[in-house]
Amino acid sequence: MLGILLYCRPGFENDCANEIQAKASELEVFGYIKTLKNSGFVLYHCYDPSQVESLAEQLNFTQLIFARQMIVAVALLEDLPAEDRIAPILEITRNLPMAGDVYVECPEGDETKPLLTFCRKFTVPFRQKLKQNNNLTNKENPKKRRLHVCFMDYETAYVGYSIPNNRSEEHMGITRLRFPNDAPSRSTLKLDEAFQTFLTKEEQALRAHSGLRAVDLGACPGGWTYQLVRRGMFVSCVDNGAMAESLMDTGQVTHYMEDGFKFEPERKNIHWLVCDMIEKPKRVAKLMGQWLIDGWCKEAIFNLKLPMKQRYQEATDDLKILTDMIDEAGFNYELQAKHLYHDREEITVHVRLTDKIYGPL
Repeated sequence: MLGILLYCRPGFENDCANEIQAKASELEVFGYIKTLKNSGFVLYHCYDPSQVESLAEQLNFTQLIFARQMIVAVALLEDLPAEDRIAPILEITRNLPMAGDVYVECPEGDETKPLLTFCRKFTVPFRQKLKQNNNLTNKENPKKRRLHVCFMDYETAYVGYSIPNNRSEEHMGITRLRFPNDAPSRSTLKLDEAFQTFLTKEEQALRAHSGLRAVDLGACPGGWTYQLVRRGMFVSCVDNGAMAESLMDTGQVTHYMEDGFKFEPERKNIHWLVCDMIEKPKRVAKLMGQWLIDGWCKEAIFNLKLPMKQRYQEATDDLKILTDMIDEAGFNYELQAKHLYHDREEITVHVRLTDKIYGPL
C-alpha cells in the first residue's frame, strides 16, 4: 500500500493537498504529499502502509471539497513494457479482492488527451484478462470495490481501488454534461451538475420536482434559472439585468429588478434558494445563512468565488461562517461543498435544513 490517490482539477493540486493533509492529520494518519503542478492528481503517501486502507475508510469522500476521486493506491508501476503492459498490472491485481468494475484512467489535462484515448483502448483487453484470472466479476457490481489503473504516461501507472459508497461513480470523477442549446448561458451546467452531485435520482424526484418554489439571486441572464424551470419549478429571479425572453415566456418566472442582498420574498414557502453572484465569498456565505435561519428557504445551492491563493483556507473559513450561523440558530442540517467539473475559481455548496420549518422564527 502506498497511500491515497486523489484526482483534482489541474491547477488545484495545492488545495487538494492541503485538504487531504488536514483531514489525515485529524485522523492521526501521517504522511507526505506527492504531486506536480497542473498534473491533476495528488498522492498522500502514508508513512505507515498498514494505515492506508483504514484512512480511506475513515475519510468521507463527500466531505472532500477539491477531490474528484479517492483511490487506495496499492502500487506504482514504472517502465511498463510497450509490448505487454497488462502482465505487470495483473501481478498486482492477483493479490487484491475481486473487483466489481474497472476504470482505466489518466489525470485530466489537454496534454493527456492522447493518453485518455489509449486508456479506452487498453480497457477492453485488460477487462477480459481480469475476468479470466477471477479478479473481476462477470457483471458489473457496484457493491464491490472498483479497480483503478491510472496511467501517468505510457510507461507509468498507479494501481489501486476505490471503496463502494465512498467514491465518485464517474470515470475520472468527472460528470460530463451536454450543454442544452436553449439555455441562456453555459453556467447552467454548474447547477445541473450540482443537482446530480448532491442529490441522488430518488432525492431529486422528492425534493427538486415540479411545483416547488425557488429563488435565484443574481439570476441574469438565467443559466441557473433554466435548470429550475426545466424541473418544473416556479422561480423568482432577482437581478438588475435582463432575463432571457425564452425563460420569461414559460410563465414560471417572475423577475424582480432588485439587489440580491436586499431582496425579501413576499411568500416564505420557498424550497430552493440558488445563487451564483460574483461577490466576496464571506458575504455570500452570510447571506445564505441568513435565508436559512430566517426560514425563507429549505435548501440552498450556491457558489463561493475563491481567491487565487489559499483557496482551501478561504473555503473552510467561509463554510465555518455559515455553519456557525445555523448552529447558533439551533437547526439540524446537511452540508456538502465540492469543486465541480464545471466550476472554475469557485466551489459549489449545498445546504439542507433537516428541520421542517418554514417562515420566520
